[in-house]
Amino acid sequence: MLEYIFFDTGLRDDFVAFVQSLGLVFELRDDPLGLVVAVEEENLDDALEDQLEDCYASLEKRQAELLRQEAGGYQQLAGFRVNLPDGKTAQVPMTPEMANRLLANFTLKEIQELLDTVARSVVDPHQHLCEILRSDS
Repeated sequence: MLEYIFFDTGLRDDFVAFVQSLGLVFELRDDPLGLVVAVEEENLDDALEDQLEDCYASLEKRQAELLRQEAGGYQQLAGFRVNLPDGKTAQVPMTPEMANRLLANFTLKEIQELLDTVARSVVDPHQHLCEILRSDS
């Protein structure tokens, strides 16, 4: 499942409408840090994934603008989910500018892989590069 997180119901609903227009299977769930739309990857080709990511990037810009306009301490906050080796998940908070820089250069899937790799390395910092190379082959 590809997961997309929102902090505004209206933007989440706009994304859901787009996902439905593509005929994709998805689920909605609440996360302690936001509203998640999880899209089934089974029938997702590269072109559809690109369309989803373009739509999400557009909505994320609107979301960042909404957060800037709101009063309170969350005006400049974005984040990505990280899968921890023990099966739990966590959120990595960052500024919207940094999140947008990542999204401008990497797909959500690539960002997820990067963060998951960092999490595994933090849990097992003594793993040598040659061990990693052996496990990949």
